[in-house]
Amino acid sequence: MKRTLETLEGQPLEGQRAFVRVDYNVPVRDGVVQDATRITASLPTIRWLRERGCRVVLASHLGRPKGTRKQEYSLHPVIAVLERELGTPVTFIDDPVSDDAVRATRRLTRGGVALLENTRFYPGEERNDADLSDAFAQLGDLYVNDAFGSAHRAHASTEGVAHRLKPAVAGFLMARELEYLEGALQAPERPFVAILGGAKISGKIDVIDALVPKVDEILIGGAMACTFFAAQGLEMGDSLVERDRLDLARGLLERAGNKLVLPRGVTIAEALVEGASYRQVPPHQVAPGWAVYDIDESTTQDFIRRITAARTVVWNGPMGVFETPPFDAGTVAIARGMAQAADAGATTIVGGGDSVSALQRTGLTERMTHVSTGGGASLELLEGKELPGVAALDDA
Repeated sequence: MKRTLETLEGQPLEGQRAFVRVDYNVPVRDGVVQDATRITASLPTIRWLRERGCRVVLASHLGRPKGTRKQEYSLHPVIAVLERELGTPVTFIDDPVSDDAVRATRRLTRGGVALLENTRFYPGEERNDADLSDAFAQLGDLYVNDAFGSAHRAHASTEGVAHRLKPAVAGFLMARELEYLEGALQAPERPFVAILGGAKISGKIDVIDALVPKVDEILIGGAMACTFFAAQGLEMGDSLVERDRLDLARGLLERAGNKLVLPRGVTIAEALVEGASYRQVPPHQVAPGWAVYDIDESTTQDFIRRITAARTVVWNGPMGVFETPPFDAGTVAIARGMAQAADAGATTIVGGGDSVSALQRTGLTERMTHVSTGGGASLELLEGKELPGVAALDDA
């Protein structure tokens, strides 16, 4: 267990500079933030600190500028969202490693907020450079990590600075992520069902291996199911199959036994275009020249029956090419099944990345118990890995 922001309650925080690592890796077009979900998710932590008189210094990365300053990756557009949501001016610090930056943080009023420019403009960020970590540490008196989506990276702003600023605690968003994801793995209410989809089995091998001893069932969808079918000797037509992973797939099928549940049927088409002509067939009837783009209706009914009978459900990865109707049907059905399970009292957790994008399209996000903000981080946590950004925080 890691120390959380709430453990600082009652301590002399007024006037202290809180260096807060947030995840503002948001889509920006023409200087305007297109989706502010990650920004609004950080607001409870920011408000808690402001209410206690802290000077709040926010740090984040945006995109992959690869250690160079590129205007299209500037965090400046985030200022408008923060000012609107917080109802207060926000200072933008263009060069976080300068002496001016230190002075700017000290000049903030109690409850004042500053946003640093993109941490990845500095090559030392991704190298977890000691000098850059030292520079970041000059901007705060305590450290709060609320960026779960970046916690699997040992970077200067996520790991290095946490060893230099004490106390180093988890913000509210980080604490919630750890509560649900670690809780699901360590003490799940059963039956415990995992749903894994997406394109490639190679990205989920470690997750499946880690989950097999812990879950009651793993429901497999997405193109990754095609690799399992091919490993069983079935013809998959033009479907995406990782031929170099067939032996791994066979090994997983053997180790998992009845816990690994493959689709009863699949939706196939000759082309991936909206409104395409399609068929629903058993897995052994995928015709040459056709490809699998979704699970079929019999599978959705089977999966929903298993989901709604569960008490803990973790979902990572869509069931098909959800961006292109009609191949979104399986993913939408799974989202509805998850919502039904949650309504019946089950703990339902959606683990980042494409799963969250698909869920947002269904309008069912609010009915889930927890929706993770971190794709890679949630996967690594499900694999049982220790996240550097979490490990660096103070123990409770």
